[in-house]
Amino acid sequence: MLIVVLFNLKPGASPDAYENWARSTDIPNVNALGSVRSFSVLRTTGLLGSENPAPYSYVELLDVQDIEQLGNDVGSETMQRVAAEFQGFADAPAFMLTESI
Repeated sequence: MLIVVLFNLKPGASPDAYENWARSTDIPNVNALGSVRSFSVLRTTGLLGSENPAPYSYVELLDVQDIEQLGNDVGSETMQRVAAEFQGFADAPAFMLTESI
């Protein structure tokens, strides 16, 4: 299952601070989870064929091999801290569950 997370930063949150935190904390911790095949964070750069900005500044792609185990993994003390720090940066993130068609 692929989980897609779309979000903007909260007003006043520094993009540099968020991106440094994502590279040093979020990405390595999430990729270390046994339930996760891969995790990446992307910065949007625009909309194809448009001069308008993208509606979201960031996209997370979380490829999960075991959704039940993910629930257990995110309950750890470390991941609870990481999730709280993420919530300090992200303004109303949308977590979308997907499946192949």
